[in-house]
Amino acid sequence: MDQGAMKELVGKRAVEALVKSGMKLGLGTGSTAIPAVRHIGFLMRQGVLKDIRAVPTSFQTTIECEKWGIPLFTLNSAEIGGSLDLSIDGADEVDPQGRLIKGGGGALLVEKIVAYASAAYAIVVDESKLVPNLALRFPVPLEVIPEARVPAVRTLEALGAEVVLREAVRKAGPVITEHGNLLLDLRFPRPVDPSALETEFNRIPGVVENGFFTRLPPTVFVGHADGTVTSRK
Repeated sequence: MDQGAMKELVGKRAVEALVKSGMKLGLGTGSTAIPAVRHIGFLMRQGVLKDIRAVPTSFQTTIECEKWGIPLFTLNSAEIGGSLDLSIDGADEVDPQGRLIKGGGGALLVEKIVAYASAAYAIVVDESKLVPNLALRFPVPLEVIPEARVPAVRTLEALGAEVVLREAVRKAGPVITEHGNLLLDLRFPRPVDPSALETEFNRIPGVVENGFFTRLPPTVFVGHADGTVTSRK
């Protein structure tokens, strides 16, 4: 089974295991989360799921929900009241403790707000995303306001990070987030403590949020090349 098929399978499996009618759902961003969104829309069209209220984490997710007729709200909507029953999202890396790197698609700010407002959290990944240590291979992103770019880079380098400003594809210049900020991508030459750094990074003036997700242990659904799906808490 190729990677695309694994992403389709694991997204469907998580939805069928966890999503119930009447739920307030956070819906994630990226190539593994979007198949889960589509399957929710499919089940709603079939009448299997009803009264779903969804909070999207990006323009990408909003557009996909619109295609499938999934009702959209924000965390500030009266129907949501600032809290969610469940959020389903993907991840760029998952370590054995269930700590995550997210933000490869640039939506980490709203993804974290939505995740940490959820009573339960599900992550869907293919087996290539499982790693023994975070941020050695895939970078952890930081969203930073433009005026803080240089001082933030200096502080991050003093913490031992290798820092790169994320450049856009098919557009000259850096990536600009949906909130008008820049993204810095960090790698480390040796293992680090993601839980400590999640707090430390956000103390840097001008850093809006970072892509370490360590405070809400998820149920992780993993798609494997042999066509199986495993889950772990």
